[in-house]
Amino acid sequence: MLKKKMIVLESKNKIKENLRSRLGQRCLFNEEMKYYTSYRIGGTSDILLFPATVQEWRFVFNFCKFNDIALTVLGLGSNVLVHDKGIRGVTATTNLMKEITVEDNIVTAKAGNFLDDLVKTCVENGLSGLEKLSGIPGSVGGGVFMNAGAFGQEIFDNLLDFQAIDYSGCVKLFKKEDVNYSYRKVDNVENSLILSARWKLDKANPAELEKTRKEILTKRAKKQPLQYPNAGSVFKRPEGDFASRLIDASGLKGLRIGDAMVSTKHAGFIVNMGDATAKEVYDLIITVQEKVKKKTNISLELEQKLLGKF
Repeated sequence: MLKKKMIVLESKNKIKENLRSRLGQRCLFNEEMKYYTSYRIGGTSDILLFPATVQEWRFVFNFCKFNDIALTVLGLGSNVLVHDKGIRGVTATTNLMKEITVEDNIVTAKAGNFLDDLVKTCVENGLSGLEKLSGIPGSVGGGVFMNAGAFGQEIFDNLLDFQAIDYSGCVKLFKKEDVNYSYRKVDNVENSLILSARWKLDKANPAELEKTRKEILTKRAKKQPLQYPNAGSVFKRPEGDFASRLIDASGLKGLRIGDAMVSTKHAGFIVNMGDATAKEVYDLIITVQEKVKKKTNISLELEQKLLGKF
């Protein structure tokens, strides 16, 4: 038994040495994920990596596959709930992949940019087509991955194409016309990482776009509980209705389990009132789904991603 434990320990040490030799200080061990999620919740990740290039992502994918290590890909942590016991294996984040370029009316953005920074850049350059996405939390990559949207506008509306790398390390360019996409869903990207995307936008008056942006941000601040840690909309919008309306109609605003609470400001949000645990948030999610189903006979589908063994 002792010999087996020693072999396992040596293997772990070798893995750590190999990762550190390639990524240096961009390789962290037993890092608390609450610092990397907008819920401010989550246990430790065994290994947290910050690849910055296609070559480094290819190395991470191949390394995990060769060593049979579970891999979790994370954006800016705004649409996820990490288990209290954390994430086993490797967690790799796009945080360092930040660059936005504007050439005439074509805008290119890398996956790790804040989506709102992309919107702000477009507005400042007098380019219309993304301004209604102002204030959406999360990354460009995550936004493309799920076709994020708000106020009648979606990521894919003016998208030209996006580049992705699959978990085997193969990089592919996806043209919009070749992709099946719908509300909060993009087909055939489940086992891929979005690297960058391009949009062809309409030229417009920057002052008018800035006015629209400010109106959207004001609406968000007025209607959404931005003063508390949250991960955005918890549930997908049911066809022909709104999750928030159904939750409110079921009398669930303010429903609380521990420090996890259905927002009294916007019923579609669950907020961390202080020291909420992932279990409290998860139990609240299940409770809301059950009560809404009982009251309205509608099943709310979770929009947020669960990371770890729930």
